[in-house]
Amino acid sequence: MLNRLKEMGKYSETVQALADTEETLWINPRGIENTFDGSITQKDIDEAEERLQRFAPYIKKVFPETEKSGGIIESSLKEIPKMKKSLSELLNYEHEGRLLLKCDSHLPVSGSIKARGGIHEVLKFAEDVALESGMLSREDNYEVLAEDRFKGLFAKYSVAVGSTGNLGLSIGIMSAKLGFKVTVHMSADAKQWKKDLLRSRGAIVIEYPDSYQKAVAEGRKAAESDPLCHFVDDEGSLELFLGYATVGRRLEKQLQQLNVKVDSDHPLFIYLPCGVGGAPGGVAYGIKKRYGENAHCFFAEPTHAPCMVLGMATGLHDGICVEDIGLDGKTAADGLAVGRPSRLVGKALETLIDGISTIEDYKLYNYLKALADTEDIFIEPSACAAFDTVARAMQNEEYLEKYDLKNKIKTATHILWATGGSMVPETEMKHYYSLASNI
Repeated sequence: MLNRLKEMGKYSETVQALADTEETLWINPRGIENTFDGSITQKDIDEAEERLQRFAPYIKKVFPETEKSGGIIESSLKEIPKMKKSLSELLNYEHEGRLLLKCDSHLPVSGSIKARGGIHEVLKFAEDVALESGMLSREDNYEVLAEDRFKGLFAKYSVAVGSTGNLGLSIGIMSAKLGFKVTVHMSADAKQWKKDLLRSRGAIVIEYPDSYQKAVAEGRKAAESDPLCHFVDDEGSLELFLGYATVGRRLEKQLQQLNVKVDSDHPLFIYLPCGVGGAPGGVAYGIKKRYGENAHCFFAEPTHAPCMVLGMATGLHDGICVEDIGLDGKTAADGLAVGRPSRLVGKALETLIDGISTIEDYKLYNYLKALADTEDIFIEPSACAAFDTVARAMQNEEYLEKYDLKNKIKTATHILWATGGSMVPETEMKHYYSLASNI
């Protein structure tokens, strides 16, 4: 395949480094263009946020853990000074500016970033069904959806999704709570505890000894045969994307509360772990909509499953997969174990992403341990994928010069996005912790 890429003019040193499973930092040559896909507007994002607001009374009623937030599923934004010092020591790089952690690892209901897009898509389907039935109007208090008559309505319908784990949790937990029959098709990479948890919440879990792509394909195939089944397509769903994108305005408010200034002299950097790309893509899109060229977004992927950077570096997007360049797609970062990128995200973010880094698996445990030791925050290994991207990006002279950032490092704010972890069983988390090197 590498020879074919050469013939096509799609080969580069980055592609070779990916094929050799070398850690690399790809800087997007088109990132500075900062142009948006006209088919996904701020109005679309605002409508998704309005839907989440309409459902807030229902969420508050059926998920008591959201009572303080009034039924809004949101996570905290924390400054992590001790982790900043620890990372500086680990990486031999003095981290300047402010370092914050966006704790999507502790989002209510399903404990990961997937609670944003996954739950939004299920709520959109439920709203459509209820409105079409005539049993609900948009002016109603959506708390009524917890009544048995709506559960009876939703029981006629089903929801299906293919997942490596966290998306399955968000879809399964929310769908089952509403009353839908829900089936989660899970790949070999999915952790057993996630399967067990889903089954305990009433979801049907079908396991495959194959990759994420196989689980998605089988889920899609099964859904196509049932006209009353809604398939959540992680590889290209706009509703998932919009759910993630609502974080833009919410993050803006949180930054204001922390007195964080974002402008041309105070750039904002966002670092997101990336699997198929839906969650980081939607989050990045929403943030770029709020801050434009003053926000800089980086993704991070495992060296054995760098599907998004492969798709973007070649320009082929979902037209290429990691197996095409000889990679196995296997990684300890289960949520990032994806071989082919989203057909939606790569194109939508083509000129909005600054770069993508890749990381070796063993480092994930080291960063997990460091965060636990310094800040007493426990997250999944996959959520640590971007923890060294700050140092790598800020030491890339070509990148800093291109974006005129060299004199702004000290006034920048960096946000590491913790994407999952709070639902991990204690024994499992202790195991992750034990796998760290002596650091």
